[in-house]
Amino acid sequence: MLLRTFAVALVAMCPFLASQTAPQLAQPAPQVGQPAPDFTLDDSAGSPVKLSAYKGKVVLLDFWATWCTGCKVEIPWYVEFQNKYRNDGLAAIGVSMDDDGWKSVKPFLEEHKLNYPVVIANQDLATRYGGLPSLPMTLLIDRDGKIAESHAGMVDKGAFENKIKTLLRQSPAR
Repeated sequence: MLLRTFAVALVAMCPFLASQTAPQLAQPAPQVGQPAPDFTLDDSAGSPVKLSAYKGKVVLLDFWATWCTGCKVEIPWYVEFQNKYRNDGLAAIGVSMDDDGWKSVKPFLEEHKLNYPVVIANQDLATRYGGLPSLPMTLLIDRDGKIAESHAGMVDKGAFENKIKTLLRQSPAR
């Protein structure tokens, strides 16, 4: 009964999950030190974005939505980080949680000119990342593909940038 109550509460908090035709219980969110769940989704140009292809880089994985105020504050920071640290091995990926997908996201991208790929989440991805009941949700993934940081809500820009710089100084495991 407790699990069912949790599932009902989770769906109530996350409209993305409630709108899906085959609702599933979210898996526990992956923890720091665990491998980030892989995915392959198309970006706005139809090109596949595969998370595991970024192994060897530090990945800033940002779950966001066009209606999310905190997300819209953070996105320019992530554009700045991408510009500043791309040559050091940072790769940002945006994952939109908008229910209507590209209908909302493409106009947003045209207006805001993000310098990193954006994909649209599906039910499977949301489930593998713990249901994502709040946005923004930002993860830093180390060069070995393991979650180094997971942050629900807005990040502290300076502290997050310091964490990125620390991860960029680390070499992948051999």
